[in-house]
Amino acid sequence: MLSSSEILTVEIDESQVGQRLDQALAFLTGISRTRIQALLTEGMVSYQNQVCTSPSLRVHSGDIVQLTIPEAQELHLVPQDDVPFQVIFEDDHLVVVDKPAGVVVHPGPGHAQGTLVHGLLSRCGETLSGIGGMKRPGIVHRLDKGTSGLLVVAKNDEAHLGLSEQFADKSLFRVYQAFVWGMPKPTEGLVNLPLGRHPAHRQKQAVVPRGREAVTHYRVLKIYGGGLVSLIECRLETGRTHQIRVHMQAIRHPVLGDPLYGKAPARLPEALSLYLKDWAQDRQALHAQELSFVHPASGEQMDFQSSIPQDLQSLKQVLETL
Repeated sequence: MLSSSEILTVEIDESQVGQRLDQALAFLTGISRTRIQALLTEGMVSYQNQVCTSPSLRVHSGDIVQLTIPEAQELHLVPQDDVPFQVIFEDDHLVVVDKPAGVVVHPGPGHAQGTLVHGLLSRCGETLSGIGGMKRPGIVHRLDKGTSGLLVVAKNDEAHLGLSEQFADKSLFRVYQAFVWGMPKPTEGLVNLPLGRHPAHRQKQAVVPRGREAVTHYRVLKIYGGGLVSLIECRLETGRTHQIRVHMQAIRHPVLGDPLYGKAPARLPEALSLYLKDWAQDRQALHAQELSFVHPASGEQMDFQSSIPQDLQSLKQVLETL
C-alpha cells in the first residue's frame, strides 16, 4: 500500500503503447483507475514534465509519468442546514446549485464551517461522491468565495468521473459575466496566458512561463461612463484558479471590486464612489451565468442559466446613470 504524500515515477513500456493514460497508469501502479482519474483532475500527475489533467491522453513507449499521491484524509463534517444556496436541478447523480457571493465552496483553512459542502451534506446526506478520500466531497469544480453563480456537484463517483472528463476535454461549457475597469480592446478576443501560483504571494495566482494552460474568450457587452467600466462576457476553455480575474488583470482590465487583483481608478464619479463604499469586501463583480454539460448517466444535454444577482443589478443601475 502506498504511503501518504508519496511521489511515484513510472515509465510507459511497449505493452501500454496507445492506451489511455488512466488505463496505463492503473496497470503500472496498481492504483484503481478511479483514483488515477481523481489525481489527474486534481493536477497531481505530470506527463513528460508537464502537468496533465486528461485521462484519455494516448501514451507512448518510454514516456515518463510522475504521480503525487496526497494524503487521503477522512472526512468529519457536520451537515448544516443554514448555508444559503439555491438548487436549480437535482437527481440521483448530480445537483446544480446557484451559489451566492460570500459562500465558500469547500472546507479549508479559515473555513471549517458554513461552506457549500456543509449545506449539501445537510440536503443530500452521505450521497456526495468522495473519490480517493478527497476533502471536497462531490466538488468537481468550484467558484471563489466572492463569485456567484452556477456550480454542478456530483452525488456519486461515476458522475464525478464523467463530469471531470468533460472538464478535462473542454466539452463542459461555462459562461461568466463580469464588470471590469476600462474598455478592453479589441472588444472581442481571447487571452491565452499560462497560470500558476504567484511566486511571492501564495494566495494569489499569476501569469507564469511554465504555468498550466489557461484560455479565456471574452467580448464586451456594454460600456459605461464613456469607457470607465465595461460589462463583459467570458467563456472558459480551461478552469484554472482565479482564471478570469488574473487574465483580466493581465490585459489591464481587472474585475471591479476584486480584493486581490482589482484596483479602482483614482477618480470616480460621485455616484459610483458612494455606491462602492458599501461594496462587500470579498465580492468581485463576477457571476457564473451559464453552465452546460452532458449528463454523465443519461447522456442528455443539460443547459442552465442564472440571472444576475441583486447586488450586480444594483451596480448596473448605478453605472447606467454615469
